[in-house]
Amino acid sequence: MRSSLEKTVEYHYDKFPPTDLEYGKFVHALIRATDALARYDQMLKNMHNSEIFLAPLRNQEAVISSRMEGTLSTMDEILKYEADYDEDVTGINKGVRSEVVETILYQRALKAAQKALEDGYPLSQSLIKGMHQRLLSFGRGADKTPGKFKHEQNYIGDKYKKKISFIPISPEKLQDGLDKLFKYIEENQHPALIKTGITHIEFEALHPFKDGNGRIGRMLITLMLWTSGSISAPHFYISGYMEENKDLYIDLMRRVSEQGDWEQWCLFFLEAVENQAIKNLDITENIRRLYEDMKSTFSDVLASKWSVNALDFAFTNPVFRNNKFTLNSGIPQATAARFTRILLENNILIPIEEASGRRAALYSFEPLMNLVRV
Repeated sequence: MRSSLEKTVEYHYDKFPPTDLEYGKFVHALIRATDALARYDQMLKNMHNSEIFLAPLRNQEAVISSRMEGTLSTMDEILKYEADYDEDVTGINKGVRSEVVETILYQRALKAAQKALEDGYPLSQSLIKGMHQRLLSFGRGADKTPGKFKHEQNYIGDKYKKKISFIPISPEKLQDGLDKLFKYIEENQHPALIKTGITHIEFEALHPFKDGNGRIGRMLITLMLWTSGSISAPHFYISGYMEENKDLYIDLMRRVSEQGDWEQWCLFFLEAVENQAIKNLDITENIRRLYEDMKSTFSDVLASKWSVNALDFAFTNPVFRNNKFTLNSGIPQATAARFTRILLENNILIPIEEASGRRAALYSFEPLMNLVRV
């Protein structure tokens, strides 16, 4: 744990990017992280329908990354929101907690950035401002100048103890700092994992926005690993490890600025990648095994050529309104209605809300939910 007597550390002016990194301090960690990430990526490549297995990881990342910033929501709340509102983000006006909407916006901001990169837009200052605009478009961040860089000094610390642990770059120096960062991203020849880790910690030290910096910084990790070719699709999420080691994470950021110790940060980041790749691989493998088990179960209890359609819908939408199942699963409506009754009778689905008026019943596919709740 950090000492309550620690002094406040200021941003490392004129010391970015680092030169003469001592690779010997983290080369073995780099090899292990590269290997773990490659095994995770190969597993994704081998999947016949990776969307079924990746959707729960994306939801976990949104919940955990938002939770690190004090936005508390649950996987069940997120999936219930998606069951009701799809791409609509005005649920905050419909009795939905603002924290849930903020977590949903994390997903949407990352998804929109991925689409922009696929369409040929570069990873740029303009792109991250667009991500920030979307991230803070509703909820408590809406008054924190979404999409605009800071004009006032901000701080990192414990707001309850009123203790400042780190002072990011000043607003007057921010543009120069951002220019150096994106030049580093575009031109530096560091290995991709090292460049991603250094970019992340530098972005956090710049802290360019009034709010939402941590979430944008963690999105950058996924985007850089993907655009560098370290992963073949933009589906690697690291917030779980960083949440578990948040005190060390902040300490190492302070050490970069105070002591120029980029190597210890690189070591931590590489261990984070390795550990999270192994964990993500385990989670996804558990989901894959459940899918195979449930394929037999659905076939037995439904006794229909449409059983795999029902299974795929449940895995992609583990919390859903019954009308969406009957309309969107690709199954004839009468058959889908019969499937719902059978799955409820066999306790594969559980009711969350009974049908009321024009509002369809809400169900949870508990075998999957039990695996992915965080």
